[in-house]
Amino acid sequence: MAVVSSISGPIVRVRLKEESPALFELTYVGKKGLVGEVVDIHGTEAVIQVYEDTEGLSLGEDVSFSGEMLSAILGPGLLGGIFDGIQRPLPFLDFQIKKGIKPFSLDREKKWHFKPYLEVGNSIQKGMMIGEVKEGSFTHKIISSIEGKVSFIAEEGDYTVEDTILKTEDGKEIKLYQKHPIRIPRRFRKRKAPEIPLITGQRVIDFLFPIAKGGTGSIPGGFGTGKTVLQQTLAKWCDADVIVYIGCGERGNEMTEVLTEFSKLKDPKSGRLLMERTVLIANTSDMPVSAREASIFMGITIAEYYRDMGYHVALMADSTSRWAEAMREISARMKQLPVEEGFPSDLSSKIASIYERAGFVETLSGLDGSLTIIGAVSPPGGDFSEPVTRHTRRFTSVFWALDKDLASARFYPAINYTISYSSYPPNVSKWWEDISYGYQELRNWMIYILQEDDKLQRIVKLLGMEALPEEQKLVVETANLIKEVFLQQNAFDPVDAYSSPERQIKMAQFLKTMWDLWEKAHREKAIPVSILRKQAVITDFVRAKYSVKNDELEKYDSLIKKLVETYQNLIATYGD
Repeated sequence: MAVVSSISGPIVRVRLKEESPALFELTYVGKKGLVGEVVDIHGTEAVIQVYEDTEGLSLGEDVSFSGEMLSAILGPGLLGGIFDGIQRPLPFLDFQIKKGIKPFSLDREKKWHFKPYLEVGNSIQKGMMIGEVKEGSFTHKIISSIEGKVSFIAEEGDYTVEDTILKTEDGKEIKLYQKHPIRIPRRFRKRKAPEIPLITGQRVIDFLFPIAKGGTGSIPGGFGTGKTVLQQTLAKWCDADVIVYIGCGERGNEMTEVLTEFSKLKDPKSGRLLMERTVLIANTSDMPVSAREASIFMGITIAEYYRDMGYHVALMADSTSRWAEAMREISARMKQLPVEEGFPSDLSSKIASIYERAGFVETLSGLDGSLTIIGAVSPPGGDFSEPVTRHTRRFTSVFWALDKDLASARFYPAINYTISYSSYPPNVSKWWEDISYGYQELRNWMIYILQEDDKLQRIVKLLGMEALPEEQKLVVETANLIKEVFLQQNAFDPVDAYSSPERQIKMAQFLKTMWDLWEKAHREKAIPVSILRKQAVITDFVRAKYSVKNDELEKYDSLIKKLVETYQNLIATYGD
């Protein structure tokens, strides 16, 4: 049997005898059977990264090889679950992980009501739906992992995840759960263009920098800029069917807060607990770094499983910087050649391997499903030029850059609207135009005003607002209203926390109409901006963000009508 020949933290070198392990094969190291994975093989030596604390492990202890890769356990009971980086159920362990313990990820005793879709004699293919299980308000579809002709299928009734529910004529079996290697993407029929936006209810995101279902996004920001709060807000309000939240290397007290908060959050769709359609993976900074490296791949595999059922899944990873730091530590212990800032030379390809698993796809069963991946990045000192942020930017299509100055000014979400971007507006514009013709024009106008305002702010800060000519004051005051009313959003206000697409359009239409009327007033009567800004209808609009609900859009129509009447009268009577 293979024995331990060298120990360096989570990296264990093993002297092989007659064994021929495969790369990424699951292993059990030492007397306690610590879970590990083969990451390198040199002749008669294998290198294993151990997913548990190796303290107390000694040279010469035996190592066994499982013959399979590290896999995710996929089946009923995942939703509402809290797991560590290698899918050990934390509530089952009372959140105290003992070395060498390998509990099954799902409840083996609980019975689920299975309803079959097939009959004996039917042919099945991989990816086909063979039945369903009700998991609270969620329909969990059982996916075939084999091919053949059905010789037996269980009748409708209650079964555990270990019960065999289908057999084929050639002796293959299907249970309510299945395994899938975390480093191998699950198969699908074909990719589709991401043309449906993932609606988050956050105006600065949905309207200016949208992300499509099946898209990729990054949230870079320094300490205290609100990355975790923004991801929690997205998890609560986005219109995904399933949420997978990965706390990767975050502080223990922060993850405790996340777990506590998620267990209380109400799902705005169903009114039930949000946890009923959420999977949490908690891998805190005090847990072994190698498990941190595996946690993101584990989360993505679970997310792909629900995508293959035809659902839209959103995965939040907080944060990929801690994940990259874990790879850096492991790489150093393996004595690999470091590159920028000590990161391994394959950092770029590892980051790509995460985000490339996102997509809007046609599943093997012919359904449409999507996996949207949003990763938070924590650049040291808020430096967006550091390697992890820079490479993440290459492989994601949305860049929501969080700004320290905005966060310090209590401006949330603290997304810097001058350097953030999204490549999805051309894809999702048809969806928005179906809601209201003119979306693209409204968005382009708003971005133009914000960009012009950014140029003028240097003068304002140096010389004050009065140094500007009236036409530039128009831009600054309009931008101030866009920022104050449209971009700034209170996540704790019952009305302002979520803004429907229709409400966002109405608010933008009010602002654009106001701009057109202000320009006309300045052009025809040279009315000062100070007078234009002081009209009561503007104050009514500012207050409306906290009082007009998503199902009261007729109030915005009344405000726009009042806006037009107010300024037409002002233009007609000014100077008389």
